[in-house]
Amino acid sequence: MSSPGAPPSLILASASPRRRELLAQLAVPFTILPADIDERVLPAEAPWAYARRVAYAKARHVARQRPDAVVLGADSVVILEQHIFGKPHDTEDAAQMLRRLSGRTHTVMTALAIIHQTRQIHCLDAVSTRVRFHTLTPDAIAQYIATGEPMDKAGAYAIQGAAAAFVAAWEGCYTNVVGLPVQRTAALLRAIGIAVPTLQEHNAQTAS
Repeated sequence: MSSPGAPPSLILASASPRRRELLAQLAVPFTILPADIDERVLPAEAPWAYARRVAYAKARHVARQRPDAVVLGADSVVILEQHIFGKPHDTEDAAQMLRRLSGRTHTVMTALAIIHQTRQIHCLDAVSTRVRFHTLTPDAIAQYIATGEPMDKAGAYAIQGAAAAFVAAWEGCYTNVVGLPVQRTAALLRAIGIAVPTLQEHNAQTAS
């Protein structure tokens, strides 16, 4: 339990190392408590509806255990022609995804859910980024899959990893494609009373 008058603790409801690293950039103390939920897509569910539902379900699952804390849930999806590209089941699934993304522009959307159960705060938002791939050769796809990098990534690629060479351009928030839109997350946390340092404040803290 938080002491009276103390700011609420922040919990990230995700086991993603990428989200952990991105949230750490905000210089706000947090703990991690992954949410164990069913992330299967419902029949005829639109991509935006799926991402928002899953992000909210993650936050709600943890908020029920820690009603005194601010809980952040997030879910990222890669979307092409209204089709959701999740994490590949195997190497052939990864190859098929990359072949479909080759030479085309897709959307990466991350839904954000913030819940503070005690204060009855429920926030839901989403950020989208457009990403255009170069045309990928079969050899390039095979070599990338052999690294193992795409196997736990939505859309079978990591823009911050070796797949950076696949990206011709992007429009929007880069960290959203990595897994967490940092600027939007900071704004939402500030709006509900979490003290997120500005860049100048953060630099002053690290220099002291």
